[in-house]
Amino acid sequence: MNSPVEIPFWLKGNFAPISEENEQTNLLIEGAIPSDLNGRYLRTGPNPMSGPTDHWFLGDGMVHGIELSGGSANWFKSKLVQTPMLNMSPDTDFFTASMASLENGLGNTHVIKHAGKILALEELHFPMELTPELETVGAYDYNGTLNTGMTAHPKVCAKTGEMLFFSYGLAPPYLTYHRVSAAGELVQTEVIEVGAATMVHDFNITENYVIFMDLPLLFDVEKITEGGIPLSWSDNYGARLGVMPRDGCNADVVWYDIDPCYVFHPLNAYEDGNKIVIDVCRFDHYLKPGAPIPPEQLTRWTIDLDVGTVEERKLMEIPVEFLRVPDRLVGQKHRFGYMTHMSKEFPAGIGVVKYDFDTDQVTESTLPKGQYCGEPVFAPRENSSSEDDGYLMFYTYDQASDTSDFVVLDARDIECGPIARVKLGVRVPFGFHGSWIAD
Repeated sequence: MNSPVEIPFWLKGNFAPISEENEQTNLLIEGAIPSDLNGRYLRTGPNPMSGPTDHWFLGDGMVHGIELSGGSANWFKSKLVQTPMLNMSPDTDFFTASMASLENGLGNTHVIKHAGKILALEELHFPMELTPELETVGAYDYNGTLNTGMTAHPKVCAKTGEMLFFSYGLAPPYLTYHRVSAAGELVQTEVIEVGAATMVHDFNITENYVIFMDLPLLFDVEKITEGGIPLSWSDNYGARLGVMPRDGCNADVVWYDIDPCYVFHPLNAYEDGNKIVIDVCRFDHYLKPGAPIPPEQLTRWTIDLDVGTVEERKLMEIPVEFLRVPDRLVGQKHRFGYMTHMSKEFPAGIGVVKYDFDTDQVTESTLPKGQYCGEPVFAPRENSSSEDDGYLMFYTYDQASDTSDFVVLDARDIECGPIARVKLGVRVPFGFHGSWIAD
C-alpha cells in the first residue's frame, strides 16, 4: 500500500494559490478608515498558477492591492504579475528557464515605488514595472543600464531620494552593488568580492554607508536537479559584515567578522558617532543538515568602526520576522520597530509586535485564535508629531470563514486592536512584502 504524498505547507491552507484574479469595489468597512490615508497598499506573494512548485519562494507573483481615499476603500484587486514564467509548463525545469534571461523573474517578493515607477521585485531578475491599477508594463532595466538582477529589498534614502540595491549571482560576480539617483537614473555599479555564491537576501544602509551581510548559506548548483532551493548551510564559510561608503567601491569595503548566523531581514541601521547600529531578525543557522530551523530573534549588532569589533545583543525571546520602520527613517536613528510575531506552526503571524528600543518595552496586537497576519507596513499620519504617529496596515486571514480582511491599527496604541477593518470576502494567500504608496 502506497503511503499518501504529504502536501508541503506552501500548497495548502492559506498558502495555497487562488485560481483567478479578483477585483471588487463594494467593500464593507468596520470601524473607520482614517481620512488622511490616501493612496494604495500593495503587497505581493507567490501564487503558482501552473501546478505544484518545489518551494514557497518559487510561485508566480500575485499583487494584492487596496486603494484608500477620504475614509473610503475604492477598490481591492488581486492581479498576477505578467512575467514570461507565468503558466510555465509543469514539465519545464524551473531553474533552467529562470536563468535563461534576466526578464524571467516572478515579481513575488516585494512591491516598491521609486522615481515614479511601481516595481514588483524578487532577487535574481529585473524588476517588473506595474501601473497604479496593477497592470503589468514589463521588465524594467533602467533604460538598458542594469545588467544584473535586483534584490527584493532596495533601500530608498529619505534624505537624498536615491535608491541603493544589490544583486547576487550563482556564478561570478557573486555580489554587485548599484546606486540609483532620485530621478531614477542608474549612476553607479560596483562588483563586491565575496568568497562564494551566498544567498544575500537583504542588506543595510545608513546616512553614509552600506553594510553587506556575507553569511554561510551557500548555493550548490549541483543540487538544482534535486528540486527545491539549491542551498546548503556551511559550518566552514564564516560570517561577516562589510561596511562601504555609499559611493565607494570594493577596495573601500572593511569586513568585520561575526558569529555564524543567517538573516533574511534587518529592521534598520543607523550611525551613532563612530558606531553603526543594526537591528536584525537573526537565525543561529538556516537549512543546517539534521537540525530544525531555530526561532527567529530580534538582535542588535553594534559595529565599532574605530576598534574594529562587532558587539551582538539579543533583544527579546519572541520569534519575529517581517520587520519594518517608517520609510522616512530608513538609514536614520529609529526608536520603534514593528514586526510580525511568528506562529510556531508555519511562517505566518499570530500578532503584530511594537518594540521600543529606548525602553525595551514590548507591546502587541494579538489576533484571535485561528486568525493570522503578515508584515505590518507603516503609514504616517498627516502632519504627524512623533515617530509612531501613524498607522500599521496588513492583511489578515481567518481560518473559520476562509476569508481575509485588510486591517489598520493606530501605531501609537496597537494593543487597542484595529481601528478599521475592510472585509474582503475572499482569501488573500500568505505572502511576503509590500508598501504603502501615498498619492
